[in-house]
This record gives sequence, C-alpha cells and structure tokens, in this order.
Amino acid sequence: MPKQVKLAAHFPGVNNTTVWSDPRSGSQIDFSSFEHLARTAERGKFDFLFLAEGLRLREHAGEILDSDVVGRPNTTTVLAALSAVTTRLGLAGTLSSTFNEPYEVARQVASIDHLSGGRAAWNVVTSPDAWTGQNFRRGGFLKREDRYRRAEEFLATVRELWDSWAPDALVGDKENGVFARGIDRFVHSGPQFDIRGEFTVPRTPQGQPIVIQAGDSDEGREFAAKTADVIFSRHGSLESGKEFFADVKRRLPAHGREPGELLIMPAATFVLGDTEEDAHEYAREIRYQQVRPATAIQFLEQVWSRDLSAYDADGPLPEVDPDPDAEPLTWGRVRHEKDPLAVAAKWRAIAEEKKLSIRELVIEVTARQQFVGTARQVADSVNEYVQSDAADGFVLVPHLTPGGLDAFVDDVVPHLQERGVFRTDYTGDTLREHLFSR
Repeated sequence: MPKQVKLAAHFPGVNNTTVWSDPRSGSQIDFSSFEHLARTAERGKFDFLFLAEGLRLREHAGEILDSDVVGRPNTTTVLAALSAVTTRLGLAGTLSSTFNEPYEVARQVASIDHLSGGRAAWNVVTSPDAWTGQNFRRGGFLKREDRYRRAEEFLATVRELWDSWAPDALVGDKENGVFARGIDRFVHSGPQFDIRGEFTVPRTPQGQPIVIQAGDSDEGREFAAKTADVIFSRHGSLESGKEFFADVKRRLPAHGREPGELLIMPAATFVLGDTEEDAHEYAREIRYQQVRPATAIQFLEQVWSRDLSAYDADGPLPEVDPDPDAEPLTWGRVRHEKDPLAVAAKWRAIAEEKKLSIRELVIEVTARQQFVGTARQVADSVNEYVQSDAADGFVLVPHLTPGGLDAFVDDVVPHLQERGVFRTDYTGDTLREHLFSR
C-alpha cells in the first residue's frame, strides 16, 4: 500500500506569499475568511488548518512594514471560533515558548481540544530575537542557546499538566455526590519553571494534543526528533527534502521513537492551469505580484544592512558589499543568512550566470517549493515527493485569501484519491487519528 499523503492548509496573513492586492482577495482578518479556508480544507478532507503567529509588527528602516504580517488576530481565539464551524478538520496554532508560560499555553490548547472534540495542535516556536521581546514584560531575555533549553522544559511541563487529570477523573456520580476524583496536584521544579498547583482543565479528548515544531537548526531538529508529532519544514525541493527527511528520521531511535511517529510536512505553494504552459505563465505573474520593485529592494537590504533605495530593482545587484557589522534594517523576520558577505557572493554568481536583475534574483532565491502544472501533474508531483521520502505531506500556502485553496481541493485532491494516496473521507474524529490512525 502506498504512503498516504498528509495535507494541511496555511492561512498566511498579509506577507510576501500572499497577493493581498489582487481583486479576488478578501479580508485578511475577518472571520469569514478564516471560515472559508477552514471549510474548504475540511471539504477536501485535509488533516489540519495551520496558523502562524507574529508577536510584533515587522519593521524596515525604522518604519512599520505594513505589507508584511500585519493585522494577524490572536491564534487561539481564531481556532476556538473555527472549532464551532468545522467538525473534523484539525486546528493548529503557533504559540511561543519564549514569551508565554506553560500553564497558560496548556490551558489554551487543552481548551481548544475540548471545544473541537480532539482536533487541537500546538506549533511550538522559540521566537528568535530580543527585539520581539520588547513587547513583553521580560523583554529580550534569552540567548539562542537558552531558547531551546526553555522550550524543551516548557513542553515537558505542558505535557505534565495535560496528564495531571486521570482519564477517568470526571465520574459524575450523582448518587454519591462525587463529580470528580483522581485530579493530581502537579509539582514542577526545574531550571526554567518552578510551579505547583492543580490544572484547571480536565484531560482532553486527545489526551495529548498534537505537537508541531518548526525549527531547522540542529537544536530544532533534535528538539523535534525528541518531542514533536509533526515538523513544519522549509526544505521543499526534492533533494533537500530527502536529505532533511533522512536526517530527522535518523535521529528518532536515539529517543526511543519509530520513523512513523514524526511526520515531515514542508510548506509549499501551488499554481494550476488548464495546460502546463498556462500554469507556468500564471505562476510567473504571481511571483511578480508577490515581489514588487520595492519588495525586492527591501529584501536585498535585509542582507546588505544598507540603504539601497537608490538602486533600480530592474537593474544589476549593487557593487557595494553588505555591511556585516551594521544593525539589521529589518526586524521581526527570521534570518537564515548567517554570513551576509558569503550570501552576497553567492547571489552575485547566480545573477551573473542567469543574467538576473535585482528583482529577478529575489524572485529566484525566495522561491519556496512550488507545484506548477495541470491538476493531474500537480497530484503526480505531490505524490512523488511523498513516495520518495522527501516529505510525508505538505502545508499548502495559497496565494489568495480566502479562496486560493478551492481549486486544489476541487481539482487536485480527486486525482490524489484516484491514486489511492489520500483519504476519500475521514475515518476518525481526532487530529491524532487523522495523522496516525490512532
């Protein structure tokens, strides 16, 4: 039997993956948009809907970057509302282990699991910078190496809280006047947290809601191998996906886990057309909508840490080198480029080889995994990635909100179902049953 494809839908909010200015785009914050995407994903029998979270508005050159992740409502509030308008779809939200407390996160996720009948998931992120921390009481207080120490103990503490109610604690014995028994007091004393008391939320339908992790560093991969059910990866190409898949799965036995206990789901976009040529032409139009001239210059400035506004986005890369010692111009975005001079050298080589302008280069280097073609071709590609162990499935990011997922559900999902690699209906009620058949 072939591997079954796992699918999730991401509601990205306003950023450089969406085309918010397209006439077909709706509101990025009205509940009706979240509801439409969730209902579409559930109609397509997807595993879950995924929400990211931004804890501070991004800035560039000292100004709020209003086209990049603005107006993003609170994750748990949106998921709680979606639990009332869906019945099977998993509901996954991102919550930081750096700027929250275990007790509160445990309550929030457990509450959504109850409200949804066992469909909650928590994407654990460590939040990368002190700048974000300025929005919080403690400020930017964690070094990089300390964030994962806190995250690991944070998650362990949350799990202790989720397990502090016995499965049969709610007895409801009206005759003898006993409503509940078996509620253990919890005591957690560790380097990061020293808390004790009673957890307020009974054991949830899943017992342990699904845990997602999105880190890509060595620490992040190890954290996921030890603790997560799903890892949200950015390794979308076939070869890099295989390498990432093999590396993470190889780490599992050291933690007493089997390869099937951790699912790898990279983010991916898709563009469909009646013909392959139509799809590629449409994909090109979308990329030019996503990367406008000002966007291209801003992206370059993130690496150069210099004001490059005088440069023409349709011209060649700047002759000046990045300033590795300068303060970043962009705040709030995870930086994967550790050596700006090396990145600039690499990009110059790409631009020279392919004769690319600044804008064309940014389009080239910011592309994530993208499935482009007819519905049948896209279904074949998705299936190829899964069957060749480059992924267990994908978190799809439609470029239009909220209707961008409709075509995938209507046109691609039936082809996956015909191939016997995707469910034709839900066979369980909880998200854990969707993902692991248990």
